[in-house]
Amino acid sequence: MYNQLHRADTSFSERSAGFTWFFSFLIKFDRVKKEAKGKVLLLLDEPGLTLHGLAQADLLRYFSEKLSPYHQMIYSTHSPFMVPHENLMASRIVQDLVKVGDNGRRTPTGTQVREDVLNADRDSVFPLQGALGYSLTQTLFVGKHTILVEGPGDILYLRALSAELARRSRTGLDPSWVLCPAGGIDKIHSFVSLFGGNNLDVIALSDYTKKDRNKLDALKRSHIIKAGGVLTMADFTAQEEADVEDLFDAQLFCSIINGTYQLSGGNELDPAKLKAADESTERQVKKAEAYFRVLHGVPEFDHFTPSAWLLANPGVLSGDAPEVASTLGRAETLFKALNALRKS
Repeated sequence: MYNQLHRADTSFSERSAGFTWFFSFLIKFDRVKKEAKGKVLLLLDEPGLTLHGLAQADLLRYFSEKLSPYHQMIYSTHSPFMVPHENLMASRIVQDLVKVGDNGRRTPTGTQVREDVLNADRDSVFPLQGALGYSLTQTLFVGKHTILVEGPGDILYLRALSAELARRSRTGLDPSWVLCPAGGIDKIHSFVSLFGGNNLDVIALSDYTKKDRNKLDALKRSHIIKAGGVLTMADFTAQEEADVEDLFDAQLFCSIINGTYQLSGGNELDPAKLKAADESTERQVKKAEAYFRVLHGVPEFDHFTPSAWLLANPGVLSGDAPEVASTLGRAETLFKALNALRKS
């Protein structure tokens, strides 16, 4: 057999066990199909057992596209990669049942094929659990078009802003984008390395501080994310350092904080108090943290709770107040930039 890529001849017996099996299967099936009259019933025992996991997935796709539409096909497997996770209920569990009597004596009762695949015993259902788990890791947290953000709070803030813009018939975030928390610039490279091989369209939207400059430059140089696909909040807030909270006008941000923690009287936050809380930084979230450190009898400030409150109280974004208009303007500029990076 001649390998055009490596320009080398290799005898069939020297090829891998997986390749040998697959090639032999194709030859055998082609011959059987030619000799058979009508459709063929295929009964396969542990097909592709020697193939790599992803090659097993390719084999399963070959079965689905080339064989199953034309022939009845039944095969057994213990591999989660050979379980059709998109049609899990087409699977059947085969159990060797044993009945345990009152005296503890074990009596075999024979083999049973079960349709209720998710109610079988733990050992029997394990391949299905593996297939489902693999499928979830590929699709639950990431989608075909994914934006990596810092954390869950970023997701809620962006969803709330996008919903209000859409309500006003303005540009929100394209619904095909999936927002996924990556945990910061440090973890983006690892995240994309893990999931980027699935032909996903991945970009990153990160908070930004001066200490992140080298990390951000290294991420861009790595080319693990497409050119122009690494954005920071500082790009849309006219600040040297910025978080998602800096998309909000100071007055509106204070209103969200007051509503979240029910601050009133002397504790009520306003832009002047927010600015004075920590004049060493322009990041509003750091100013809020400093402000809360001197309050008494108030829950500790965290990044997630205000975003959850905003999502539950979208009315704070309604109206035409200057602080709302400026906030939505920045958000719309951000969403237009993100949407422009989406692959068609």
